[in-house]
Amino acid sequence: MQIDLKELLQKYKNGKISAEEIEKKIKQEKILFVKKHTVVDLERDYRCGIPEVILGEGKKDEQVIDIVKDLLRKRGKVIITRTKKNLSNKLQKIFSDRYNVDFYDIAKICVIKDKKLSEKREKTIIGIITAGTSDIPVAEEARITIEELGFRTIKAYDVGVAGLHRVLDPLKEMIEKGVKIFIVVAGREGTLPGLVAGMVDGVVIGVPVSTGYGYGGKGEAALKAMLQSCASIAVVNIDAGFVAGVLAVKIAKIIGKAEK
Repeated sequence: MQIDLKELLQKYKNGKISAEEIEKKIKQEKILFVKKHTVVDLERDYRCGIPEVILGEGKKDEQVIDIVKDLLRKRGKVIITRTKKNLSNKLQKIFSDRYNVDFYDIAKICVIKDKKLSEKREKTIIGIITAGTSDIPVAEEARITIEELGFRTIKAYDVGVAGLHRVLDPLKEMIEKGVKIFIVVAGREGTLPGLVAGMVDGVVIGVPVSTGYGYGGKGEAALKAMLQSCASIAVVNIDAGFVAGVLAVKIAKIIGKAEK
C-alpha cells in the first residue's frame, strides 16, 4: 500500500525506525519498474493528488497484465482506461479470487480493487451533462473516473441545444444540490458548454466530442466553438473524458480544503 509519510516520521520521532530505513522506504515507493516495458510513477498520488492510471489503448494485453500484477502489490486499486472487454475477462480470471474486477463497457474503463479495500465518497458533487446520446461514452469516462477517485456525480444526458428546454430542469436540480463543477460534453457545433456557463455560478469544463461529419467534423468545430466561447469555460481536448474527470476532481479537492 501507499507509504504514510506522517506515520514514518512519527515512528522516527519515537525511535522505532532509523533515517536510513525511512530513506529506503521512500526510494522503494518512488518508481515501479515493470519488466522492460513500463515505469510506473508511484508518487503521483502524493505529489499531484491523483494516482497514476493505466492507459490501456496501444498496449498489449500481456503488458497491461504485467503492470496490474506489480502495481497491486503496492496499491489496493488499479484503474485502466480505454480498454476492452476481452482484457477485462482475462483480468477477471487472474485476479477475481482476491480482487473485484469491474468493467464499465460504455466508459471502456476497468477497475481492479481489493475486496477488503474501504473507500469513502467526498461530499462535493460534480455535474455531468451531455448534449446528445452520442456523447455519452465520453461523459461516462469522466463519470467513472470521478467516482473511482472518490467523488459523487449527478448526470443529465441528451439535453443539447436542439431542444434547449431539456436542460433547464436537470440544471435546476444540480444547482439545488450545490453543484459547483460542471462537465459539459458536446459534439457537432459544441454550443452547450458556453450556454451552461451563462446560467450557473460554478466552473464549467467543456469536452468536445468527435461526433459530427463534413466540414469541421470529428470534434474540430466543437473544439473551436468552445475555445471561442463568450462565457468563461475551461476546455480539454477532443474526447478527453478522463482528463475532464481528473480536472474536476482536482478542483473539487481545492474546494473541499477551502471549506474545512
